[in-house]
Amino acid sequence: MAAALKIDRFNLLPDEDCDARIVAAKKILGKRLAVLGHHYQRDEVFKHADFSGDSLKLSQMAANSDAEHIVFCGVHFMAEVADILTFGERNVILPDLAAGCSMADMANLVKVRKCWNELSEVLDPDQKVTPVTYINSAADLKAFCGSHGGIVCTSSNARGVLEWSFSRREKVLFFPDQHLGRNTGHRMGIPLEEMVLWDFTKPMGGLKPDEIRKAKIILWKGFCSVHQMFHPNHIVKFRRDVPDGKVISHPENDFEVCENSDYVGSTEYILRTVRASPAGTHWLVGTELNLVNRLRDEMKPKGVTVQFMSPMVCMCSTMFRTDPQHLAWTLDNLVTGQVVNRIQVPQEIADPARAALDLMLEVVD
Repeated sequence: MAAALKIDRFNLLPDEDCDARIVAAKKILGKRLAVLGHHYQRDEVFKHADFSGDSLKLSQMAANSDAEHIVFCGVHFMAEVADILTFGERNVILPDLAAGCSMADMANLVKVRKCWNELSEVLDPDQKVTPVTYINSAADLKAFCGSHGGIVCTSSNARGVLEWSFSRREKVLFFPDQHLGRNTGHRMGIPLEEMVLWDFTKPMGGLKPDEIRKAKIILWKGFCSVHQMFHPNHIVKFRRDVPDGKVISHPENDFEVCENSDYVGSTEYILRTVRASPAGTHWLVGTELNLVNRLRDEMKPKGVTVQFMSPMVCMCSTMFRTDPQHLAWTLDNLVTGQVVNRIQVPQEIADPARAALDLMLEVVD
């Protein structure tokens, strides 16, 4: 078998040359290959996707696919979920291993274990607390939840997951995104004062024992850098300029942004809601730029105006790392029989992580 092709040979190729290589490789590989494209992926790569969606939807598509090779144009935790749900039986590939997630990186196993141990100084977390991790997290954190009676959630099913969690234990430790946890808890009627912020850089999360005892949700101090670009003043200006306009935001946004929005939901919810709107509707959308731009172009012929919330360019920089050069390199290697950048989750992590994912699908099915 020939040696793997080096990425250096592809880095300087023009996009149009990469496009031709990608199309040719896909034709050769045929049904042996499935290319998955996340909504936040850049257009130059997204156009080559066989399937598009959010992270969980794409991983489920991978699990239901007969393809031998699953090329995930997304970020690292997404490829991990695809590997877990396919039981390691497919070649799940991430074109650029540097495509990570800054939010996911804000919570790691060492920090979460430290938090769990510190909580045990105040209460019995295994009896009192359900660990809930957003799907935007590393596989070992999903495994931690699976090993401690916990569960995974997505932005679309977070409420159902929290309702299930509270039916079992009185508190929830929610990581890594504080905003999804806070916005979901508030919509469930949980007072803000009963949702405390765990600062993982401080002893006991910077909290007093009484604050922990009174809390319903302990929120990890994590966030999505993309969604922190949106502010309430953007909405104020929009409502002044477009009095009849509608505002829709992702729940990873700040509490004030979500509170001032007409609709709040996942990427799939945003797409579904805007696509169902009648001609003449004007939307202000608070989520990643690539998704908003594609939705704008799709809805313009239908008489629906879609506007990006921030006046500044705001895209997911780690998602942007997957470029036509890396995708062409990945596929050309597959054509020669070489699998590069395969993502494999060790079985001792994959099994409890899968249990937490399966529980989520069971609870919110």
